[in-house]
Amino acid sequence: MDSEVTNGPGLRDERITNLLVFGFLQNCSNCNFHEELEALGQDMPMQAYLQEDCDDELQTDGNRASLSCMGRIEADSESQEVIQNIARCLAQLGDQMEQSIHPRLVNHLALQFMNVNLSEEDRRQCLAAALQQVMQTFPKDMEKEKTTLMLTMLLAKKVADHTPSLLRDVFRTTVNFIKQDLFTYVTNLAREVRTSAVSRLAFR
Repeated sequence: MDSEVTNGPGLRDERITNLLVFGFLQNCSNCNFHEELEALGQDMPMQAYLQEDCDDELQTDGNRASLSCMGRIEADSESQEVIQNIARCLAQLGDQMEQSIHPRLVNHLALQFMNVNLSEEDRRQCLAAALQQVMQTFPKDMEKEKTTLMLTMLLAKKVADHTPSLLRDVFRTTVNFIKQDLFTYVTNLAREVRTSAVSRLAFR
């Protein structure tokens, strides 16, 4: 995973970020958007990425391509498990902290996402502004980037909870935000998880 996801933003970066955000939302408790999340998952099945990667690298020698593909699947399966574990831990932390996010801020952010005249970059800026406000009210004893990553996805969860029909829009914006601003941290965190027991990770 390390050699494949650190070469700058690209298709694989987006796939990893999709899996992270989807896994976070999937593991959050007390959600009102189960149907919308299920539909989203059906439209972007994570396992399909593996087959796409294999198809992209077919060689004239079918046996060599098959062996190469098998290696990719094994590596990608491990990477997916790591990202899913990170998502699960951050969702548990988000469940503990979501009451600290003021409903007025969530309502305002949801209204902004409802504005069809906003571009994707406008939505990203709205999410960033809301994140800035929330960061000011949170304790400073947790690593800043970890807090930022968790709160970014928690804001997405709160908006989707407020208005389930916004799930796809807020999911896309959150993926773009993390891919642009936090992806290096995500890859570093993935390395940490791969080299230590998940149960010992300090997410608090």
